[in-house]
Amino acid sequence: MDIFVYGTLRSHALMAAVAGQGPMLPVAAHLPDFAVYPLSGNVVPFIRRKTGAVAPGLIWENLTATQVARLDAYEGAFGYVLEDVSVNTSDGTRNARCYMPPAGLDADEGDWSLDAWEADHLAPALFAAQEVFSLKPLPDHTTLRRMWPMIEARAWSKHRAAGAPATRRYAPSQGDFEVAASDPPVGRFFSFQSVDVRHRKFSGTQTDLLRREGFFGIDAAIVLPYDPHHDRVLLVEQARMGPALRHDPNPWMLEPVAGIVDARETPEDAARREGREEAGLTFRALEPAGQFYVSPGASTDYFYNYVGLCDLPQTAPYLGGLPDEAEDLRLHPMPLDVAMALADSGEIATGPALFLLYWILRHRTRLAAL
Repeated sequence: MDIFVYGTLRSHALMAAVAGQGPMLPVAAHLPDFAVYPLSGNVVPFIRRKTGAVAPGLIWENLTATQVARLDAYEGAFGYVLEDVSVNTSDGTRNARCYMPPAGLDADEGDWSLDAWEADHLAPALFAAQEVFSLKPLPDHTTLRRMWPMIEARAWSKHRAAGAPATRRYAPSQGDFEVAASDPPVGRFFSFQSVDVRHRKFSGTQTDLLRREGFFGIDAAIVLPYDPHHDRVLLVEQARMGPALRHDPNPWMLEPVAGIVDARETPEDAARREGREEAGLTFRALEPAGQFYVSPGASTDYFYNYVGLCDLPQTAPYLGGLPDEAEDLRLHPMPLDVAMALADSGEIATGPALFLLYWILRHRTRLAAL
């Protein structure tokens, strides 16, 4: 089958990741009386009729039935369907099929650029496509659409990952840590995967093939609100699944403000957004307080930590969170010394809260002068 594409699938790398193995023969083409628009609130384009306009694109020739089925899964999750079109090429008019968008999409201002998209978004798009087509069985359109925000968040986590300094620890070379085989990931929100790995030993030899299991979590922004003038912090109370599954008799935890760093969002933007959504706070400044893996033995979870400088005039607890995200939160403003007493007693039992409280203690004098 010949398929005309006008957007991100013009990228040869993404098309190969989505369509999979088989013929990949691109032919430059244009679709008359259609224009390409940037999709409002997104980074991908969509196509719409416009008399006299021309939509540039490619024909991918002679795609196999398997390749088309993979494209259907990828495009169909967002309501795109194949329609017959006639396109112009240097050799004349040709018939092809094109994934047309659902009705009712809104366009942003300006033009959409494949070069700009590839520069900023291709790498995480490839990670997302790789995860989609590692799923066995491939989810139906409705399920994949529900899974997509977390798939994208994990893709951007992989893209965001950057090596920290290695002045004391080992600085690896290519091939020193190898994932030799992997089972399909399991999970619809978070993801769990079994893999076979081998790595270089400190002796210089290689390990045997090792069976390991890992939990694909997320990048999260963690921010502890702090009013340095009143020397007051704010802690979030909510019921948590982890303690409940561990048979903790009290699964209500005291934590900082926290949330997933969404795709295409910076950790700083996520911290500010979560402050507004969970606690109704606007931070006048974010003090970076380190970043780290939470449990590197078996989890990808990675936390960007901040102290959010703000005004906390209120002393009584109040309710917060977003009802449409099933958040049931109670916010506790309290003096820093009271929070430290809760840390000492064990009532605060979450690592990020303890870490950020001790971080504030270390920087308390400097923060008071800000």
